[in-house]
Amino acid sequence: MGYRVVVAGATGNVGREMLNILAEREFPIDELAALASSRSAGDTIEFGETGKTLKVQNIEHFDPTGWDIALFAIGTDGSKEYAPKFAAAGCVVIDNASLYRMDPDVPLIVPEVNPDAIDGYKARNIIANPNCSTAQLVVALKPLHDAATIKRVVVSTYQSASGAGKAGMDELFEQSRAIFVGDQVEPRKFTKQIAFNVIPHIDKFLEDGSTKEEWKMVVETKKILDPKIKMSATCVRVPVFVGHSESINIEMENELSAEDAQKILREAPGVMLVDKREDGGYVTPIECVGDYATFVSRVRDDSTVDNGLNLWCVSDNLRKGAALNAVQIAELLGRRHLKKG
Repeated sequence: MGYRVVVAGATGNVGREMLNILAEREFPIDELAALASSRSAGDTIEFGETGKTLKVQNIEHFDPTGWDIALFAIGTDGSKEYAPKFAAAGCVVIDNASLYRMDPDVPLIVPEVNPDAIDGYKARNIIANPNCSTAQLVVALKPLHDAATIKRVVVSTYQSASGAGKAGMDELFEQSRAIFVGDQVEPRKFTKQIAFNVIPHIDKFLEDGSTKEEWKMVVETKKILDPKIKMSATCVRVPVFVGHSESINIEMENELSAEDAQKILREAPGVMLVDKREDGGYVTPIECVGDYATFVSRVRDDSTVDNGLNLWCVSDNLRKGAALNAVQIAELLGRRHLKKG
């Protein structure tokens, strides 16, 4: 027996990836509903490469009673309105928005990192998916933390335009084309030109000078991994369509050499170590697109601190950073709590 599954926000970038990954991983489904706003209601959408199509339904008129799991990719405002309604109807919501991530009654889950935390989902019937940049970071950090106890992390991100949705990808494409033909470039989605540029600003600025994206990375990592870890983040938007990259500096309580770290990461769940000290012996964003793994490269000792490491981390932000992690949460939920048959 399978589950009755809802994908809300099915016509967006993340929603489409959710449908693709449900199909790829052969998630046990008895019935599947694709939901979106009234603008998309009545459209058809493909269910991965199964050859099946789904008619998009208006979320405003959808009754979640009797449905098992809802994967939400509808933004904070949509989650605020609909997540409590679905949860109250008995449908477990796995939410990709930031709204519930720091709610103490809502588990914030990366299955390779803190699977046991999912047992607390019944308090609200909602499970939160972390920020895309946080998800890949904690997958890389977890095995090293288990081995040597991480004290401090300094991370700089290189985040793709798709992190800002379809509008971000469209703006990168349109600006790149405009520059080649000599047309005027006008930023709309981003605060400055994104084509052939980098922007050290993602989300709103906070009073201390950090951005909300940077704050999210810090507090989410603490909630998922360990509240005692000290952390600083700088989040930068780069002219890449898909795939987030991170330069990570780690200080640990106990000694862990780069060679030992490589051995640990090579066996870690969700991690793919590609670390040859030669030209091209590392992974870049364009190579990770469409893959499930969190890729780690450039593992090396940091001689400026005791027990320090540096590494490079790359992942498909639409997959591990959003859709894949949500489906993995659904799989974990099914194994532990919603067993059928």
